[in-house]
Amino acid sequence: MNLTINNLSKTYSNGVQALDNVSLTIPNGLFGLLGPNGAGKSTLMRTIATLQEADEGEVWLDNIDVLQQKHEIKQILGYLPQEFGFYPKDRAISLLDQLSMLKGIKNKTDRRAVVEYLLKKVNLWDARKQRIGTFSGGMKQRFGIAQALLGNPKLIIVDEPTAGLDPYERRRFHNLLAEIGKDVIVILSTHIVDDVSNLCTNMAIIDNGKILLQTHPGEIIKEFVAKIWEKDVTGVNMEDFEKEYHVISTRLFAGKIFVRVFNETDPGEGFRSVEPILEDVYFYTLSTRS
Repeated sequence: MNLTINNLSKTYSNGVQALDNVSLTIPNGLFGLLGPNGAGKSTLMRTIATLQEADEGEVWLDNIDVLQQKHEIKQILGYLPQEFGFYPKDRAISLLDQLSMLKGIKNKTDRRAVVEYLLKKVNLWDARKQRIGTFSGGMKQRFGIAQALLGNPKLIIVDEPTAGLDPYERRRFHNLLAEIGKDVIVILSTHIVDDVSNLCTNMAIIDNGKILLQTHPGEIIKEFVAKIWEKDVTGVNMEDFEKEYHVISTRLFAGKIFVRVFNETDPGEGFRSVEPILEDVYFYTLSTRS
């Protein structure tokens, strides 16, 4: 199964062009849509989820016209938005039961079985009678995944799912997404590079509504071998430094400032070659966008 996006564009009434001729082909598995805040990620996700209209373009899930056959796509779509709304006094088991009814699971016995299965899958069965308003951020996100899995969806969209989670909950959420993404299309929209690096076999970088790069993370990193250099620049005038070198990122470590630069050959001047990571690809791509 493939999700095919062709020439998708969207301009809001305030004149902001959120999507600019976006085209992507997304296969089964975990697909990372990586970009800074305001890049157009959420607009693209909401459009695919049929929650808003595009100005131009088309989206196909195999032979389903996503933008025209909205009822059909909603039957096989799981969606976890950036902000998942719920009534804080609802208990997890009762809310998921209500949502399963809305998803079309009418038989009470079937609903009970599905709700139990999903709450156990996301490790919330022991908290099933707890009010959702008392859940931690990670627990809320795991409940959001449970509702997104109702109805055995073929396409799952998760929008900024790990923002605000602590490292333990992030890892737990990663493991859950990795398990889910074995047999369906899962689109992970995020600005966190590590989420894509750890999880996704395919990815794209988006900024200002345009797709800057679509690639396989492992393959694109290989292209940056022997081209990323690092140096301690503590006390250096960065304005002059950036005029001389293609700086792609800076980091603070043990009170010192280190820069990573892109250069085809050894720039000398105390730089050392470092192994490239996906973050280098991301920042380089953003820095060279037209």
